[in-house]
Amino acid sequence: MPARTRDAAAELEQLDHEALARTGLTEAQVAERRELGLTNRQPDTTSRSVWAIVRTHLFTLFNLVLGLCAAVIIVLGRWLDLLFSLAALSNIVIGFVQEFSAKRQLDRIALLRRDPARVLRAGRIVEVRLEDIVLDDVLVLSRGDQVPADATVLAADGLDLDESMLTGENDPVVKQPGDRVLSASSVTGGSGRVRVTAVGDRSHASRLAQEARQFSPIASELRAALERVVRWISIALIPIILVVLNGQMQAVGGWHRAFADGAWEDALVVAVSSVASMVPQGLALMTTISFAIAAVRLARDEVLIQEQPAVEVLARVDTVCFDKTGTLTEGGVAFDRTHPLGPGADDAAAAAALAWFGADPHANPTAAALAEGFPEPPAEEPARILAFSSANRFSGVEFGTSGAWLLGAPEVLLPAGGPDLCRATEIAAQGQRVMVLAHARHLVLGEDGRPAQRLPAEHEPRLLVVFREQVRADAEETLAFFTAQGIDLKVFSGDNPATVTAAARRAGMDAEGGAVDASALPEEGPELVRVALEHHVFGRVSPHQKKNMVLGLREAGRVVAMTGDGINDALALKHADLGIAMGNAAPATKAVSRLVLLDGRFSRLPSVMAEGRKIIANIERVTHLFLTKTSFAVLMGVTLGLLAWTFPFLPRQYSTADLLIIGGPSFVLTMLPNNRRDVPRLPRRAPALPPAPPRPLGPAPPAIQGPGPGRGNRLTPLAESLARRGSPSYGEEWNAPSQGHRR
Repeated sequence: MPARTRDAAAELEQLDHEALARTGLTEAQVAERRELGLTNRQPDTTSRSVWAIVRTHLFTLFNLVLGLCAAVIIVLGRWLDLLFSLAALSNIVIGFVQEFSAKRQLDRIALLRRDPARVLRAGRIVEVRLEDIVLDDVLVLSRGDQVPADATVLAADGLDLDESMLTGENDPVVKQPGDRVLSASSVTGGSGRVRVTAVGDRSHASRLAQEARQFSPIASELRAALERVVRWISIALIPIILVVLNGQMQAVGGWHRAFADGAWEDALVVAVSSVASMVPQGLALMTTISFAIAAVRLARDEVLIQEQPAVEVLARVDTVCFDKTGTLTEGGVAFDRTHPLGPGADDAAAAAALAWFGADPHANPTAAALAEGFPEPPAEEPARILAFSSANRFSGVEFGTSGAWLLGAPEVLLPAGGPDLCRATEIAAQGQRVMVLAHARHLVLGEDGRPAQRLPAEHEPRLLVVFREQVRADAEETLAFFTAQGIDLKVFSGDNPATVTAAARRAGMDAEGGAVDASALPEEGPELVRVALEHHVFGRVSPHQKKNMVLGLREAGRVVAMTGDGINDALALKHADLGIAMGNAAPATKAVSRLVLLDGRFSRLPSVMAEGRKIIANIERVTHLFLTKTSFAVLMGVTLGLLAWTFPFLPRQYSTADLLIIGGPSFVLTMLPNNRRDVPRLPRRAPALPPAPPRPLGPAPPAIQGPGPGRGNRLTPLAESLARRGSPSYGEEWNAPSQGHRR
């Protein structure tokens, strides 16, 4: 918000909270705030700008060298001899089109969540666009709404907010009058009225995403290696150009005669032909084409590549970091089991009551999960209903035949210090959520004859109802795949450490030591980095701790991929070598990610890694061809220059021969299957040097193994699927025996 706007906000009249909660702003007050610019207009940048994409592909040293050669030909008017520049132009166009298409698709996705907000103005509730909300507006919130701006609670009726997109903590937060409400949080229960206190880029979500919106290019070893090759060639070309140009001038009778009879033009053209032949322009084009084809293939599998080198980077990753909520897990909970708390407690009446709680259209997300285990609600209509209260932590229903049933927290419905409460506490310590179903004769009625938020004096606990987080169906075998490839796995979550540990175990990770409570760790510094290197599962991690852990891992020499879906993950995704966003992620999170799993399926990642390994291996294969051609061109150009012999090819002739002899075969080679693992530092494997030994990434079996009888080397469904598709992930070089993975 500009300084003028901040000053104007400070000068606005002070509003009475009680009057504001009853009537909201008047039309005059709304108009005043619009005039001052105090609206909720958000930055409309949801992904990379067109200029950023153009800059990435246009301004390279490779294009500078060829651009200077092309400028000489254009000045001389020899248009047919511009054929050599087609490779550079194709390289720019293909790269731009692919990344611009990804940008357009991402922008369309980001625009999906634009529901209008309900505000109280002049005593009436009206719907307005999000950008038309002004400072001090009264938002009317109910279950399912997303909070569009920071606010303070004026009135609340069981108002529960899910702030996991901002904090990573999955448990709903109860809000009372006076409490702060953060933008991008969602209402999971109850209703309320809140006063907007920060709009636009002053909101919490916008400030958190501000750093993430700053674009930085992805670190591609292939592109960096190519830039180094061109840089070395460009430095060497400074004396070579002088030798070649002087040799061609001498070949037509010397500098004086060349300028006297106009022969300098032909000499300059063949000199350009000699210099252009020394630049491996086809190598850059083959790299871009490989990236583009991989992006098209992966797009069919619902994987959006925002920057071409993202495929390559995943193939080089040795550390994968996961958020838990919405990434490792699907979000929310699922019904797991019940524990009777007495003889005959698990009867048909109790099951019918649980079915009713699960089918209640006003149920909170935890109670709604009961519908999975109890799909048939009772036909009998309830006599009375007590809505869930986050403050009192229970809800109730009363039937004419079976009496009243209460569903709530163990601490509320179980006797303090009793064995049942101890049992519930033990289950909760394992990372599961526990509720209690209790029975009473009747609900407590208030003075108005309606059910009151008070427990019946005599209620009998019947069942412990256990819920578990829903780990993504394909998470276990995908994490097992990464483990089998020697990739270090880490979970960074803002949730409770016990909950994170349980989810990590169900996903197949080794979490024997439990999760580290990051709330006891510093926000940054060597201690945080040391713990991040030594441990694998973390709870209570703040957004800035996630970012600093990722940066620390990178500084320690790791190649880090980070997956997430919430705004709290945006900074870590931005600073990782490769940011991977889930399909349901926040727009800011998808905007800073290099790769988006549109359908949110982890099982896509092995295919991406396979494509990356194929690209790396094949590009290194054709590099030998292009560097050999470059060496020959340099040798021929220098030799002819020293001997003052005319270079025998015009640019159009050399470019045609280059396309037929080198370009065509190299294109075929880049499309062939290749499952060789990555060996770092491509330029060091030039033809003049012996190849370096492959970098070990750990055991690499054709099957993903895990402990347990009967598994052996049997392919899991994921491995079988990839094998049927002919994925190079399961090729000849990966057929070594596996040591499995620890759970």
